[in-house]
Amino acid sequence: MRTIRVYSENWPLREAFTISRGTKTEASVIVVEITNENHTGRGECVPYARYGETIDSVLEQIHLAAPLVKEGITAKALLDQLDAGAARNAIDCALWDLNAKLSGQRVWDIATIPKPEPAITAYTLSLDTPEAMGAAARQNAHRPLLKLKLDAEQIVERVHAVHEHAPGASLIVDANEAWDMKLLEQVVPELHGLGVKMIEQPLPADCDESLQSFKSVIPLAADESCHTTSDFDELPPKYDMINIKLDKTGGLTEALKLRQMAKDGDMQWMVGCMIGTSLGMAPATLLTHGATFVDLDGPLLLKHDRDPSLNFDNNRIHSPDSTLWG
Repeated sequence: MRTIRVYSENWPLREAFTISRGTKTEASVIVVEITNENHTGRGECVPYARYGETIDSVLEQIHLAAPLVKEGITAKALLDQLDAGAARNAIDCALWDLNAKLSGQRVWDIATIPKPEPAITAYTLSLDTPEAMGAAARQNAHRPLLKLKLDAEQIVERVHAVHEHAPGASLIVDANEAWDMKLLEQVVPELHGLGVKMIEQPLPADCDESLQSFKSVIPLAADESCHTTSDFDELPPKYDMINIKLDKTGGLTEALKLRQMAKDGDMQWMVGCMIGTSLGMAPATLLTHGATFVDLDGPLLLKHDRDPSLNFDNNRIHSPDSTLWG
C-alpha cells in the first residue's frame, strides 16, 4: 500500500512582490510525497486566496483524500473525486512523478507527448511606481520577455517607463481583474503603440461579458476566467488566449486536456504559474510546446530555490531532470 506525506513550506522572495490585490514577501507552498515500492513521487501546490484557499484548507483537503491515495487511485480517477484546485494539483503531480519513477520512464513518454524543448520564460515585474518599474526594467533589459503587473492607475506611464528602459524586450501586461471596460478601451491603443503583445485578464472574471463585442488590437488572455475544460466553451467569444495554470486546473492531467481543447479550438494558450519552487514549475514544462507565451518564472523570484532545481539558462526554462520530478 502507498504512503502519503504532506507538509507546508515558506520560501522567502528576493523582494516584495505586488499585484493589484496585494503584496507578499514569501511563497507559501504545500508538498505532497507519495511512496510505493521504495519510490517516492512529489508534487507542489500554492493555495491561492483569490479562490478561497488557505494553507489549512488545502492541507485538510489533501488529508481527506489520503485514503484514496493510499488505496491506489489513479490521476485520471482523481478528477472525479476531488475538485480542481491546489490540493488536487499537488496529488496529481505526485502521482505522475511516482508513475515515472516506478516505470523507469520520463513523464512525457508516459503522457505520449514530445519532450519539452527549452522555452523562453517571461520575467515578472512587480507593481510599483513608474520610476521603480522603469528601474526594474533597466536591471532586466537583457530578458526577451517581461510581464508587468498593473492595477487601474498610471497604466500607460508604467508601461512607457518599462518600454523606455528595456526597449528590446517584448511586453505582456497582467491587470489581475483590476480594470473596467471603459478603461480597457481607453488604454489599448496607447499600449499597442508601446508594443504590448498581450493583456491578461483585464476585467473581473464575473464581469467580462462585454468583451464579446470588443475588438482589441492586442490579444486578450483569460486567467481568472479560465480554470478547467468546463470553462472553455465560454471563452473564445471573449478572449484570444487562455492561461493554463496547474493550481487552477488541479494538476497536469486536466491541464493536458485543456491544452488539447485549446489546440483543437484554434485558440492560443500560455503557461502560467503561482510563485513557487522548481518542483511546482516542473510539471508545467510539459505544456510549453506550442504555447504563445511561457510564464514559469516563479523560482526566479525566490531568494533561493530547492535543490535540485530547474535549469534556467539564457532566459530559457529547460525540462526537469528526473531527480527533481518526472
